[in-house]
Amino acid sequence: MGSGAAVEVRNVSRRFGAVEALSGVDLQVAPGELVLVTGRSGSGKSTLLNLIGGLDEPDGGAVLIDREPIWRKANPSAARRDLVGFVFQQHLLLDELSARANVEVPLIGAGVPRSTRHARALELLAEVGLSERGGHLPSMLSGGERQRVAVARALANRPRLLLADEPTGALDSVTSTRLIELLVSLRDSHGTTMIIVSYDPEIRQRADRTVTFVDGRIMPARTRG
Repeated sequence: MGSGAAVEVRNVSRRFGAVEALSGVDLQVAPGELVLVTGRSGSGKSTLLNLIGGLDEPDGGAVLIDREPIWRKANPSAARRDLVGFVFQQHLLLDELSARANVEVPLIGAGVPRSTRHARALELLAEVGLSERGGHLPSMLSGGERQRVAVARALANRPRLLLADEPTGALDSVTSTRLIELLVSLRDSHGTTMIIVSYDPEIRQRADRTVTFVDGRIMPARTRG
């Protein structure tokens, strides 16, 4: 491992109107670490992911990836695309595109040539166990298969940080287990830093650490074992 990004959240706050979503949050994630973030609905978990991924800016404090805030870079969207991969509870695949074409979408934005995009997409689909499904539309895939395509798409640009928001929330227990095994194996093989928001007890067992949110504040981390 070691190719993952380092994440540092320093005294971060974020408000939405009168609602204080985050208050004085501090968190450090080491390169290659898999951290589970849990807590009740509305406690600030997804807000934290959006800030770490550069989809939103904090009102106070700082969020650093490899010691730099994404939104202060000359081209923040390009920096986010190159550094961060996102996986959500709803796979958000484009219905009119095949599995392979969905995986290629981030590569188009990065200006990758068509032949290289095609080869990279096929390589990733094989890695998530879907080499025979590349030509299938999302409607022809099971829920677990669609989520695996979403994971492959998130990895298309070889991000050093993967953020997942309830990736198993819409899956049955057997499919959830398979997806968790996939994420752990990808972390182990690529060294990708992973921050996963979930209630899934199986992810808790496989994570290096669990941190818990209560009312916009992060409680002390728990170390596995």
